[in-house]
Amino acid sequence: MTDPTEPPDLASTPNVIPYVDPHDGPRRLLTIDISTHIFHAGAYIPFAGIDGRQYVVSWGAVSFEIPADRNVHVSVHLQSNGGAGYTPSPFASIILYPNPLPQRLATQFARAGMGALVPLP
Repeated sequence: MTDPTEPPDLASTPNVIPYVDPHDGPRRLLTIDISTHIFHAGAYIPFAGIDGRQYVVSWGAVSFEIPADRNVHVSVHLQSNGGAGYTPSPFASIILYPNPLPQRLATQFARAGMGALVPLP
């Protein structure tokens, strides 16, 4: 039986991408909402990066296990299928500071160049 006061084992939680780099410290949950607000979803493929490791992900909410006791670099970029009129690789990036609590970010992409990853309540 597990202690209900202990944090869950995020690496074995369904739909959470585990943190695969060496790290023995505490971990937390990060959810990124990847939105198609100004883009045609069929023309782009979303990629999320955690500390430089890239993941092909889906549109919508994607959850990751990340370290809670150190800075973590998070990025999202969209790769274009190269059709006429599509902008090349919109992207957003943020450094998350140490924090034991779960965090949720939302993408805000610009038509060209750098967008933002915005913390949600």
